[in-house]
Amino acid sequence: MSLAEETRAAARRRPFLVDALRAGVVNYTAAARELAEEMDGDPDNDSVATALRRFADSLPDRDADSRSARVSMKSGLGEVEASADAADALLAVGDTRLAPGEGSLTGVLASGDVAATALGHVLGRLDAEGVAVRAAGLAGESLLVAVERRDGPDALRVVEDALDAVPGE
Repeated sequence: MSLAEETRAAARRRPFLVDALRAGVVNYTAAARELAEEMDGDPDNDSVATALRRFADSLPDRDADSRSARVSMKSGLGEVEASADAADALLAVGDTRLAPGEGSLTGVLASGDVAATALGHVLGRLDAEGVAVRAAGLAGESLLVAVERRDGPDALRVVEDALDAVPGE
């Protein structure tokens, strides 16, 4: 594997770095120093930095798109048994189902033009805002994130804002 290929592979193992390369906000010397530590053959930092610059030049720009989605809050989400009563579940993963009731979680539900890219962006934004996500899912034209009740209003604002500027696919 060439140094350029190895550099691209190391960068792709860090999606945040690929995003930063697309945005043009990378300190190439520092990034090269970090990547060179895990690369074979102990490459010099200048060569890795040059390979990173070339990789950045080859990446497509990521334009942000506004997504048309209705966003609402569902209070009182909690785990329910996998039974007929679970038909109202907003999220089901394995044997865990979250449905409205007497639970301690709030769900932020976005319905409309949502996709995996939108979910990833929403989760990144919630993380950056310090809002802990207890569960998340995407299916069809619906996206749901479940947070603690006290974080519900903040999560709603973050999700609405995040859906206004989802990086292009």
